[in-house]
Amino acid sequence: MAEQGVAGAQELLKEAEGRGGRLGQRLASLRERLRRQVTRQTHRLLEEYRRKGEAVEAAFVRRRASLESELARLRASQDRAGSFDPRDLLVDASLLEAVQRALILPDDALRDASREPRMGWWARLIAALRRFVIALLRLFRRTPQPSPSSRETPGRPLALGRLATLGRSLTPQSAESLVESLTPAQREALARSARRGLAERGQDLRAEMDRLEEERRRALQQTRQEAELAGQQARTREDQRVKEGVEARLKEELRERGLVRERSGALAVTYGLVERFARLVLEEESRALPEGLRASLQGAASTGLYEKGRLRQSDEVARLDLVSSLVESRLRGSRHLNEETSYVYREIRAESLHAVLLLDTSGSMSEGGKLAAAKKAFLALYMAVRRRYPDATIDVATFDNEVRVRDLVSLWEAPPGAFTNTGEALRVARDLLAGSRASRKELYLITDGLPEAYTDPEGAVHSGNLKLAQASALEHARELRRVGPLVSTLVLLKSSDPSYEKAARELAQGLGGSVVITDPNRLAFELLIRFVGGRMEEKAPRGGSEPGAPPSPRDADVPSGADTARARRARRRARAAQEAAPGA
Repeated sequence: MAEQGVAGAQELLKEAEGRGGRLGQRLASLRERLRRQVTRQTHRLLEEYRRKGEAVEAAFVRRRASLESELARLRASQDRAGSFDPRDLLVDASLLEAVQRALILPDDALRDASREPRMGWWARLIAALRRFVIALLRLFRRTPQPSPSSRETPGRPLALGRLATLGRSLTPQSAESLVESLTPAQREALARSARRGLAERGQDLRAEMDRLEEERRRALQQTRQEAELAGQQARTREDQRVKEGVEARLKEELRERGLVRERSGALAVTYGLVERFARLVLEEESRALPEGLRASLQGAASTGLYEKGRLRQSDEVARLDLVSSLVESRLRGSRHLNEETSYVYREIRAESLHAVLLLDTSGSMSEGGKLAAAKKAFLALYMAVRRRYPDATIDVATFDNEVRVRDLVSLWEAPPGAFTNTGEALRVARDLLAGSRASRKELYLITDGLPEAYTDPEGAVHSGNLKLAQASALEHARELRRVGPLVSTLVLLKSSDPSYEKAARELAQGLGGSVVITDPNRLAFELLIRFVGGRMEEKAPRGGSEPGAPPSPRDADVPSGADTARARRARRRARAAQEAAPGA
């Protein structure tokens, strides 16, 4: 997680789910619960499409039944149109409609049947006299005006225009009178025209039924396709929602544990996460250390100045000098230890440490994984210092053209920069250590090349002049050396250019410290070795020595790797026994 963020946690969850175990079971249970929730939503969506398909099918069934019923009525109307009984017009709306259509839009047969025959002049004269006589009779006898059907002479065809006019206002009652007033030829032509109209309407209905069936097929197919597409999308969303649900639960739990936090709309690692990661790196790197050195990293060690004296408080029993106490008890003739015969080592001044860690973050450090390895190494060293000296002051700074003092989070997120301004980094380290009151001061610097830039007295940064950059770095190294008792370690990542090693040794000589040349894979190991494996002063004094007295040469030559807490206690007890023995 510290290396890859939330994506790293997701990869961890995938691996854990594949391996099983408690975490895998929790993930499987969470995924199953989320999948059940989303599956119910998918089923509801598919059920809606199923009901939609059923509604479409029912609508088409009703429409088809209506068309079939109308087609059956048309067949019955065609049968009635064969005899063309005027009384059928009173009960058959389809037949009445066909007659009305035939009258308004007559065909050729009805036109021929409605055309009056040509009369000679004698016949036309007789007809005119008949009409004149009828008019006189109507005038003087006041006879009622005949109905439209009786105006025409029986057996004489109605005019075509008259038929069209009557067809527009045709009712069942007027239709019956109209048909009875027609000539046989007109009636036959009207019946044929009505049957033809009914047949055409039947064809239209059958074509409409075919179209309806095609629309039904397309609608059902479209509904099925939509349902299939919706099902696929729902399953895709199901997997996505399950994934999002697991990620949301993961982020929530990481936030609850204080491992991530919101920053600029995104999740970022916290100090707690980087600190845990530093512990893991320290544990991993310390496995390669010798047993004695690894034991010295398990916790805080007693490194202060002590004096041996009688027991004063009960909490001092933890530092009991058992050998001297037993000898004193025997000399007084007692078989048991008490306050008068107990000797303890009482800490009178604790040792303090101020460590400065300088990391080169120039552009070249981004090659070959050097920057990531250096960050891990500094995290391991930071945690080792914190374990051994809980009250230590630790300053971490990165430098390229500029120097930035950072915490663990910003150190881990520090990007590569431009050129290497080693001199400015040493100047900042001098400022940090100059005001420190720690009894021990240590400097660790990791770089992969030559000083490439320097800062002039006005604060401007110049790059490209390697000679001036090296001179500036050496000047600041000598000034840093004057700060006080300083243990400095310069770590150079291996390079094929021999000038890099030469420049590093010159800087280490100016600092009065040591230089280590290694590759990124052994970087953390080398730093831990330098931290716990150098020569250290023996802090538990001999009996009767004054506080602050210099240690004996024999004690000063003991390596700190072998100078574990157990070894120091054993030596203190041995010296106390010699001092307390008779004649000592």
